Amino acid sequence: MTEKRPSGLFPAKLVAIAAIAGVIAGAAAVYVKQTVSGNGATIAAAGQCEGSVARASALTPYMTGDVAAMVPVEQPKPIEGLTFADASGKSMTTADFAGKTVLLNLWATWCVPCREEMPALNNLQKAAGGETFQVLAINIDTGDVEKPKTFLEETGVDALGLYSDASMGVFNSLKKQGLAFGLPATLLIDGKGCLLGAMNGPAAWDSPDAKALVGAASTAIGI
Repeated sequence: MTEKRPSGLFPAKLVAIAAIAGVIAGAAAVYVKQTVSGNGATIAAAGQCEGSVARASALTPYMTGDVAAMVPVEQPKPIEGLTFADASGKSMTTADFAGKTVLLNLWATWCVPCREEMPALNNLQKAAGGETFQVLAINIDTGDVEKPKTFLEETGVDALGLYSDASMGVFNSLKKQGLAFGLPATLLIDGKGCLLGAMNGPAAWDSPDAKALVGAASTAIGI
């Protein structure tokens, strides 16, 4: 059984992983800037994400401390085509959370850093979740949902809900886009569905730094 720790305190090993992930996420940001899929798609993305460039840039000062590994993208683009299921098995996409800033986190029960940060994500949802912000934690264990469901129950993670993708299609899609290199992987997405920042590695998501970041992202509608 994983030793329980205060959710805001991470072992030095995980902090080191997060620091390395900052460099990787920076590379992902450049990848997003340079990747296009035809002129028509580029124009459509630019239209949908108009205003998101300034929004992502304005969040840079908040990507520090416990969330320093989060790197803003230079060219925000829509995050589309991610399909997963809710606890009832209903098919969903990120479009179901339109209008909310979303912190999309991919996790698995076999991923130790993921298990470490789930209580912190739960605390963040309790503190900041609502009409303008949502933690969307998607489990990618293969097989049925009993194992992740049991894990959430045993660890008292009661505010996130169970979202899952046993096919790992969400992870593979983000990997192809240069946004997910391993687990955990986290994206910050605005209410238009446009990517603002990416992180590979764990973070103390219930820390003051994390709350300041999501607070700024959730209220930066006019930026």
